[in-house]
Amino acid sequence: MPASTDTLIYHRADVYHDFYRGRGKDYRAEAAVVRELVEQRAAVAPAAGSLLDVACGTGSHLAELSGFFAEAAGVDLSAPMLAVAARTNPGVPLTEGDMRDFRLGRTFTAVTCMFSSIGYLGTTGDLDAAVANLAGHLAPGGVLVVEPWWFPENFLPGWVGADVVQAGGRSIARVSHTVRAERASRMEVHYTVAASDTGVEHFTDTHVMTLFERTEYEEAFRRAGLDVEYLRHELYGPGLFVATRPGGSA
Repeated sequence: MPASTDTLIYHRADVYHDFYRGRGKDYRAEAAVVRELVEQRAAVAPAAGSLLDVACGTGSHLAELSGFFAEAAGVDLSAPMLAVAARTNPGVPLTEGDMRDFRLGRTFTAVTCMFSSIGYLGTTGDLDAAVANLAGHLAPGGVLVVEPWWFPENFLPGWVGADVVQAGGRSIARVSHTVRAERASRMEVHYTVAASDTGVEHFTDTHVMTLFERTEYEEAFRRAGLDVEYLRHELYGPGLFVATRPGGSA
């Protein structure tokens, strides 16, 4: 989850969780990509290491990744999202906190920030603070994997999304329209949720996400003392940044 909880859907964690599950987001396949990247680059094998998932949301990526690490933890700004994550990740430590300044007092073999959550940061100063904080929780020889939001040159203004899913005993319809708003994208989303016991409800949502330049991301990683590369992957439309902290033993 992002650095702001103003977005309504993150207070409706139950709808968020059921919608993306129902739409078929392949958390298992996405987690397998992350695990492979960590295995290739980390100084310590995942089975002997630790994982921190930042902006973990309802814990779907965390649930797929945690079994491959000796220990795992999650951080998110939204208490309702963490409540669902606790049900999907029993026994995994979860902390409410902002990606820019949470402090756990320890480091991890791998740190992840998925589903373009970092795009909710408003300025390059916020980006620098968040990346530095993630890097500060990374052990020497550790790997940081971040899924960015779109870059300005590959953002498609006017994009319309529409899905109807059946999940959790409910029908959930989601329609969205996204436009350019200076250095950000602005997505207006309408949800209609119907269930036999509660009837029909409708709510709207707005997501404002910064269109950081690729170079702005890369500079933030380097200022945090990390070696970084940008990778394209069919499962991750905006791609992935994979960074390592020097040190450790291969």
